[in-house]
Amino acid sequence: MSELSAAASASDANTATPARKLGPLRALLPFLLPYRKQFALAGFALLAAAAATLSVPMAFRGMIDGGWQGAANALPNAFLLLFGLAMLLAISTAARFYMVSWLGERVTADLRKQVYSHILRQSPLFFETTRTGEVLSRLTTDTSLIQTVVGTSISMALRNCLLLAGGLLMMLITSTSLTLMILVLLLAVILPILHFGKRVRSLSRQSQDSIADFSALAGEILNAMPTIQAFTRESAERERFGTQAEKAFDSGIRRVRARALLTMIAITLVFGAIILVLWLGAQRVAAGEMSSGQLAQFILYASIVAGAFGALSEVLGDAQRAAGATERLLALMAYPPDIQDPPHPKLPPDTGNTQGATLSLSALRFSYPSRPQQLALDNIHLQIAAGETVALVGSSGAGKSTLFQLILRFYESQQGEIALNGQDIREYRLQDLRQRIGIVPQDTVIFSDNALENIRIARPDASDAEVMEAAKQAAAHDFLSALPEGYHTFLGERGVRLSGGQRQRIAIARVLLKNPPLLLLDEATSALDAESEQRVQAALERAMTGRTTLIIAHRLATIQKADRIIVMDQGRIVETGTHQDLLQQQGIYARLASLQFGLNSAPETPAEEAVSPL
Repeated sequence: MSELSAAASASDANTATPARKLGPLRALLPFLLPYRKQFALAGFALLAAAAATLSVPMAFRGMIDGGWQGAANALPNAFLLLFGLAMLLAISTAARFYMVSWLGERVTADLRKQVYSHILRQSPLFFETTRTGEVLSRLTTDTSLIQTVVGTSISMALRNCLLLAGGLLMMLITSTSLTLMILVLLLAVILPILHFGKRVRSLSRQSQDSIADFSALAGEILNAMPTIQAFTRESAERERFGTQAEKAFDSGIRRVRARALLTMIAITLVFGAIILVLWLGAQRVAAGEMSSGQLAQFILYASIVAGAFGALSEVLGDAQRAAGATERLLALMAYPPDIQDPPHPKLPPDTGNTQGATLSLSALRFSYPSRPQQLALDNIHLQIAAGETVALVGSSGAGKSTLFQLILRFYESQQGEIALNGQDIREYRLQDLRQRIGIVPQDTVIFSDNALENIRIARPDASDAEVMEAAKQAAAHDFLSALPEGYHTFLGERGVRLSGGQRQRIAIARVLLKNPPLLLLDEATSALDAESEQRVQAALERAMTGRTTLIIAHRLATIQKADRIIVMDQGRIVETGTHQDLLQQQGIYARLASLQFGLNSAPETPAEEAVSPL
């Protein structure tokens, strides 16, 4: 279970009483307060509906006691009064339903937007400890439960509270002795109902956790379908998914069974008590101590009270489930972003993209939170001038990609400083910093949209012509134009309609469109064939002119013309120099060159160099 679930479960365990169980619902007040007018209209409609409902028994009493034997126009007037009350009840109920449903939809939409906005601010560390499916469950299942409470349960609770209070008052007025007898019996049946209510709350929470696990597993499998099929894991994953689905089913059935038993006990005990009292009332009518109209009025009010009491127990169950959902959302919202904007951010100097940016790394040390004892970067010192092209090479795990993540402030170093244009990057707003950095990752993400919008995410205000020009520079224009609908072709989820090289060229087009002063290229041409690589390298060379560029490369032939090559090993910089300088040092770089070029020392003009301007 993730830290998010653990925190929510611990909080759930520490809140035992029903009052405290509903406490998390107070967190919804900031989402409700902006809509006071709608609440006032819903409240007015609610009062009108309750008044109409409570007036019906009085109309029946008048009709029974005086309507049948009274004046000729008494009976029609009694029926007209009942019809008028029915019309008032219908109109006010419809108005109440519309207003509270609107509030439920509106508050849920606001809540989802705020939760999603909070998630977008999280660093990669958050997603290392929290599964995506679990977050999606919060955004869907949990917010739907809250929508039920705001859009239905709150209104139903208020309505039934009014009917319960008004019905009890009218019962007291009609027959005090019978009403007191009912109240004594009702108090005797509340204890078993509360006992089973605790069981329902516990099972509801377990059911919500099972659904979250179910969603997380489904998301993980669906996002890895090519891998699942390549390793012929369909049967095993089908069985694993089926097992999780059965667990969710069993958990849900336990909750439903307990809730059904609670409903049965509540209805049986409450109506049994009312029927006993009504039998006593019938004895009083027979003895002449009550009129038939009074008994009918008492019966109707007792029915209203019983119905309101039963509905309140049902609403309480919904409210408790929503309180659990709110608690889970609060745990999510309480998770602070690891990387935040400074309290008083400084604006980066506007040097223009044609001058590049200076980059300075001083005494940099960093360990991933999941591996605090292992240094990913150890005492890194590096000064990069504006417009300089620097390549980073080394074996996997040497710290090259980690360096990129620190420059982008995806993580925070434990020691040292990274300065962009002479200013510590921690003093910039994240948006200002990242707007000045363009990255071409090794694994390109393609969104479920058309080609035009997939490139335009780099600069949303770019025109279609600018997007197409960037695609031309990235050697992507030809294959995008050849698609069935050209640039407006839907590329499929995660770009399944594109090859690896085509996805990478779209990533390069994004960077070219963004046109930042600092470029980070993480194996930017690793998925390209020789012809495409030659065209893209030429485009990258134009983009890098006058700009600062850091390149991660495993193919040494692509970086031989870099201004400097930095060799990293186990988080340290171990060699620095040009291609020829490093060959002469006979160190790690020379060994890598020998392995790649198949010679004791790398040739000055290997075959691969023909496709690389670097």
